[in-house]
Amino acid sequence: MTFFVPSHSGPERSAPTTVIVMSTSASPTGRFPAEPSGDIAAGTVTDRLVEANQTYASGFTDPGMDARPVLGVAVVACMDARIDLHDALGLELGDCHTIRNAGGVVTDDVIRSLTISQRALGTRSVVLIHHTSCGLESLTEEFRHELELEVGQRPSWAVEAFRDVDQDVRQSMQRVRTSPFLLHTDDVRGFVFEVTTGLLREIDPA
Repeated sequence: MTFFVPSHSGPERSAPTTVIVMSTSASPTGRFPAEPSGDIAAGTVTDRLVEANQTYASGFTDPGMDARPVLGVAVVACMDARIDLHDALGLELGDCHTIRNAGGVVTDDVIRSLTISQRALGTRSVVLIHHTSCGLESLTEEFRHELELEVGQRPSWAVEAFRDVDQDVRQSMQRVRTSPFLLHTDDVRGFVFEVTTGLLREIDPA
């Protein structure tokens, strides 16, 4: 099922929020020059980002937005560099809150962000997005044990690895719907983004 975000050209666009989403994919738009072959000097990538920001800021005009998302929606998605959420969902600056982590799973910190999003900034809807060919499908909790052997301390966080992406979306929906901290859990929908087609497939929570 393809997910469409409704049009919002009416007067309700008077109160958007600032949303920062960074794409780390290769540069199909040509914003950065191609790197020469060989090793990349330390700091080069960050220096390029800072230089790009200076160019951006030179033509920047304060849009006069406040912090409440226009569409009243928070999107939780994987940090995978292949997914450009704004383009994929037809979103504009100020439309939504975007929360990204490895796998797009609902952790305690995601609940923290969603709680602030709803209680302080007025969002009501939650969209959860996993994707095909996710790196978490190739990991296990053994990853934590390997880290413990390497650094002498076991991480306090879970890897949240999974084998069945559809089932993990269902689990994420359930975590949101049963959280006692969230005000609005009636409009929670989950999807799998197909990285080869760009389409969203909706997951039945049942």
